[in-house]
Order: sequence, then C-alpha cells, then structure tokens
Amino acid sequence: MKKINDSAMTKNILVTGGAGYIGSHTVVELIQHGFNPIVLDNFSNSRPSVIDSLEEITQQKIISVTGDCRDAAVYDLIFSKYKIDAVIHFAADKAVGESVQNPLKYFDNNLNGLMVLLAAMERHDVKHLVFSSSCTVYGNPDNVYVDENSPLKSPESPYGFTKLVGEQMLDNMVRHGKKMRVVLLRYFNPIGAHPSALIGERPQGIPNNLLPYITQTALGIRAELSVFGNDYDTIDGTCVRDYIHVCDVADAHVSALTLLSASPDSCIEAINIGTGKGTSVLEIIRIFERETGVSLNWKFAPRREGDVPEIYAKADKALHTLNWKATYSVSDAVKHAWEWEKKTQN
Repeated sequence: MKKINDSAMTKNILVTGGAGYIGSHTVVELIQHGFNPIVLDNFSNSRPSVIDSLEEITQQKIISVTGDCRDAAVYDLIFSKYKIDAVIHFAADKAVGESVQNPLKYFDNNLNGLMVLLAAMERHDVKHLVFSSSCTVYGNPDNVYVDENSPLKSPESPYGFTKLVGEQMLDNMVRHGKKMRVVLLRYFNPIGAHPSALIGERPQGIPNNLLPYITQTALGIRAELSVFGNDYDTIDGTCVRDYIHVCDVADAHVSALTLLSASPDSCIEAINIGTGKGTSVLEIIRIFERETGVSLNWKFAPRREGDVPEIYAKADKALHTLNWKATYSVSDAVKHAWEWEKKTQN
C-alpha cells in the first residue's frame, strides 16, 4: 500500500459510478489511504447492496447518493453539502458490443454526463478530476504495444469514441484557459475481484466482458462460452488483451489524486494503466481451467464488430509519474473472480 501525505487524509472525493465494478474497488482503496469518498450512482449497472459490502470491507459508513450523472441538481446537492476536493468520474456505459447496437445511448450517458459534471465542477470551483478513460482511444494501433504518445486513431466502437471525445473535451478546456488539474487514466482490461470476495464484477443480465462470462459458464448459468474469432493475426488466432487486476486499477486512482495535488494549476496528463503483457482469450480459458480445475464448455464464433485484434500497454509513464505498477498476476485475478462468482451464486 502506498503512503500519502497527511494533508490528503481528510479530502472528500466524489466518485461517480462508485457502486460499479471499478468504482467500488476504488472506494475501498480511497478509504484505506485516508480519503473520504462520496459515492454517486444510479444503480443502472450495479446494485445497492454493493454499499453494504463496501462497509463490511472497510468497517466504515459509506456516504452514498442515488442519482444520475446527467442530473445537474444532484451535483449541486452534493457539492453544496460536502466540500468536494476532487472527482473521480467512472459513471459511463462501457460495453463495446452494446455501443455498436445503441450508439445514442452511449453518446447521451457518456458525453452528456461528462458535460453536466464539468459544468457542476465549474459552478462549485472544483478543479481536480481523474477521468476513467480506456485503451480504446488508440483504436486499432499500428504497433500493438502502445504508449501515451501512440496515435489516437478512430475508435472501433461508439464506446471508444465517447472516451476519445471525453479526453478531447477535457484537453480543450485545459488548453483554453480553464484552471483544471486532470489525469486521464487509460486502462486496459480490468478483471478479477476483491480478495475478500465481497465485491467484484456482477453485470446486469448477460455479461459483456470475458471473465464474468467464463465464471458464469463454469457454474452452468450460461450454456457455453463463445470465443469471437479464431483467425486474427495473433499468437493463437484469438484476440489478445492486457488483462489487469481491478485492485491494481483502483490503486492507480489513489496515485493519480496524489499526483494532482502536486501538479501545476492547469495541467492534463494521460497515463496508461496496464501490465505491459498480452494474454489471448484462449490463454485466459486455459489459466481458468488450470487454477480452478473446472473444464469450460466453449466454442469459436464469428468475429465481433468493434473488437481490436491485439493491444497491450507500455506502462513506463505510470511507474515514473505515479510511482505505480501492477502487483497482481492474471492468475490472481482469475482465482479472485472465481471465488467472487461462487459466493454471489450461493
């Protein structure tokens, strides 16, 4: 666990989407590092019971407000009631496949939600923001090993488009005179669950991400797992991603807040959050079967629109700028996700 300055110990941090997958794990890290998180969530892709689980993990009462990230009145209520020192903005739809089917939903929630938040921050003179971005801003890269200076290409999905435009909105605000300190965390593929098995990835309905679909298939909740595409130019023909434990991702947000406190009055930094290693879909399946002893029922299926064949992070900047690096392995993440899934079904 990283240490922070005593001056940061009582800061109030608004966490939009704080009951969601990455948001909830970040709330735990914030409390463990002495911050006071205020959770804003409409529970459209999470459950109110997550708050109870957070209180069990942290042994602390969680301040939670039910509301939508597009509702200006909710922000005014929160900013007026609490002295908010910084915002971590997770609240967004994030399924690549769904965004292809319903792009307007993503434009509304992800882009309009960000605009409403920024207007509220300006009204209440809150200048520190950590923005939940994504490696999708790199599109289909020429070099699969990407750093922060890699070209930002046209994203392969409307979801990726909203993350790219969100970054551009923030960059324009900073470049054109707004006194803001912004960190754009471009994370790769968060997986896993808290080691306590009290919080983890629990999507509403059919999972859009690989590991929850694997764990649900292993328990018989899903009949079989579809592996989308087996003819990519990769190590085994399946998509390759930089899978990173969600607790490592959460820890990066705490480091980002510390960086903002020491930054110039007006700045914006983009930082990759990944392991620097690629793992294919078939390799994830093999790791799961090895670590759990459970055989998966899976088959190949046609490629899925919006998928990039291969991408993983060059994460040197995170180490040098945030003093952060991933500490958990993919095997750790798989084991923790399995323990979480079994517990949720009991």
